[in-house]
Amino acid sequence: MIEVYCDGGSRGNPGHAGFGYVVRRDGKVIKEGYGYIGIATNNVAEYTAVIEALSWLEKHFPKVDLVINLDSKLAVSQLTGIYKVKDSKIRDLVFSIRMLANSFGQIIFRHIPRELNREADKLVNRALDEQIKKIKY
Repeated sequence: MIEVYCDGGSRGNPGHAGFGYVVRRDGKVIKEGYGYIGIATNNVAEYTAVIEALSWLEKHFPKVDLVINLDSKLAVSQLTGIYKVKDSKIRDLVFSIRMLANSFGQIIFRHIPRELNREADKLVNRALDEQIKKIKY
C-alpha cells in the first residue's frame, strides 16, 4: 500500500496558490512534489495536489492500492461522494481525479488532522515562497 499526503494552499483566497505532496511506501518517502499554480483558491490548490500526485504515481506505480491523506475535510467529503460538487472548476478537477483513479486498485481518501500533514504543507509553502521571491526580483 502506498500512502500519499497532499496539501494545497493560497495566500489570499483566491491568491497566489501552490500544492505539495509526499508519497510514502513502506513508511519511506519515495517522492516529494510541489509547485506554484498561479492565482487560485485553497480548494483548487487542494485538488491540484491530488492530481499532481496521482499523475506521478500513474507513471511509476499503476495498479497499486493507495491511501490519499488530506487535511481538507471538504475535499475528502467531495471526493468520496458525501458532498456534492457545485462549483464547475472543482467539478472538472474532481473529474480529472476520477479519471486518474482508474489507473489504480483501491483508493481511500482519508481526512487527517493538519498536524499530520506538515510535510506536504511545508512543500506548499516552499512553492509559494520560491514564486514570491521570483516576483520580487
